[in-house]
Amino acid sequence: MTVQINTDNNVEGHARLKAYIAEELGTALARFEDKVTRLEVHLADENSDKFGINDKRCLIEARPVNMQAVAVTNHADTTEKAFHGALDKIKKVLDTAFEKQKAY
Repeated sequence: MTVQINTDNNVEGHARLKAYIAEELGTALARFEDKVTRLEVHLADENSDKFGINDKRCLIEARPVNMQAVAVTNHADTTEKAFHGALDKIKKVLDTAFEKQKAY
């Protein structure tokens, strides 16, 4: 499972943040490792330098084998909270998608 992390110009994408995100994804989605080929994480600050409530956005896109890509988005007041919210959502979406696939 390949992990790709993208940030916009307003979010610092330093190596420590990318390593943390890759480790969290690997741990949380380990059971899907053979079913998902790639994960893309997009982090953005929608208000740029201005302060705003829930202005940090995290989009996680998963590309399951032999299925359409699925994506989730979460907004929060910090990048970490936005990431963890999106991580919870993608786990639920992947669980549902693979359970439906088993049923057929």
